[in-house]
Amino acid sequence: MTDLFTTTLPAHAGVPLAERLRPRAIAEVVGQHQLLAPGKPLAVAFASGKLHSMILWGPPGVGKTTLARLMADAFNADFIALSAVLSGVKDIRDAVARAEATLAQSGRQTILFVDEVHRFNKAQQDAFLPYVERGTVTFIGATTENPSFEVIGALLSRAAVYVLEPLSAADLGTLLDRALAASGTGIALDAPARDALVAYADGDGRRLVNLVEQLAVAAATARRDDVDLAFVEATIARSLRRFDKGGEAFYDQISALHKAVRGSDPDASLYWMCRMLDGGADPPYVARRMIRMATEDIGLADPRALRLALDAAETYERLGSPEGELALAECVLYLAVAPKSNAAYVAYGAAKAFIADDGSRPVPMRLRNAPTKLMKNLGYGAGYRYAHDEEGAYAAGETYLPDDMMPQRFYAPTDRGLEAKIRAKLEYLRNRDRAADDTPG
Repeated sequence: MTDLFTTTLPAHAGVPLAERLRPRAIAEVVGQHQLLAPGKPLAVAFASGKLHSMILWGPPGVGKTTLARLMADAFNADFIALSAVLSGVKDIRDAVARAEATLAQSGRQTILFVDEVHRFNKAQQDAFLPYVERGTVTFIGATTENPSFEVIGALLSRAAVYVLEPLSAADLGTLLDRALAASGTGIALDAPARDALVAYADGDGRRLVNLVEQLAVAAATARRDDVDLAFVEATIARSLRRFDKGGEAFYDQISALHKAVRGSDPDASLYWMCRMLDGGADPPYVARRMIRMATEDIGLADPRALRLALDAAETYERLGSPEGELALAECVLYLAVAPKSNAAYVAYGAAKAFIADDGSRPVPMRLRNAPTKLMKNLGYGAGYRYAHDEEGAYAAGETYLPDDMMPQRFYAPTDRGLEAKIRAKLEYLRNRDRAADDTPG
């Protein structure tokens, strides 16, 4: 019997499938319709015939390198690729020297493509800035991180930023059909198997192609032409969804979680928390974020929220995964449905800002501690009114700020949750203060 592996796999099986599928023209690019559809920014750039420096910002596997190479082909430009992970200032200088020689000999422009440009430090980015300014090279940088934080301002101001998006399910379906055809194995996937591959890819076209390549080899080895979901799951170890700790997706998902809690949406709050945990976020970090939410967005409207967040963090420390994650889920749901107030957060910020701009004022004598006879003789503590000896344990009309300071109202409780009672009590006490001030001397 003929070996199915040798007869099924094509002669060019040694060439990675991703390379065989690399588009040779803009029309072959899958996805990025917001940039490549007629009239959209990159489509206009290709049609204009004029090169310009740019930064392509997007997650892995969405076509950043492909677009840069297609740009070089479209403009008949020399293409030099550097990886910020492996290259240094010397490599930049060598690339510039090659660009200068190409321009002098043939008049051709050079595209200097820097992959993962966010990995270059300021000095390295400064090294090629003069050549970008002079037009010696056209700079195209690719980054998975927000260029606002990772690219120096001088370079950012000279490059257009184009945002690439994860591939949609429809785009991945198109790419899957192309990958299956290019694999040359003739395998057929049923609908659940296709859906699983698309889900595993998680918007990353390169990952999808690599999964197809892995699956094709496994199917050939198993002498299978039809592939179902069970075979896919048995063959491909499920990789984590895209979640780069410290990266853009990390901060985006934290932001979404915090805003969902603040917006009192328990379902969205639970969704984003689970997305973070599913993607590899450290559960104790998630717990710390919920402690922050309890103080920043709930505060005294429901002081139990802080205690519950602390308890959830402690529970996770004792139980670990997966049991401890249920405590985190309970906490995030409570935070979402709790009454909201940022009054404590605002008050703290206002007090800090006031003190930063104000002078150093002395503590009033009546408020000073007087542990020694000398200090008492100097007037420390004189005139202090002990609140517990006053009606309702409140010294009406007394002030506790520096004497030369105008009254301040940093804390403004809301009318939500417990703060509604706090607000009513403060108003009652202030009315007593006003009555005491009006009392004849």
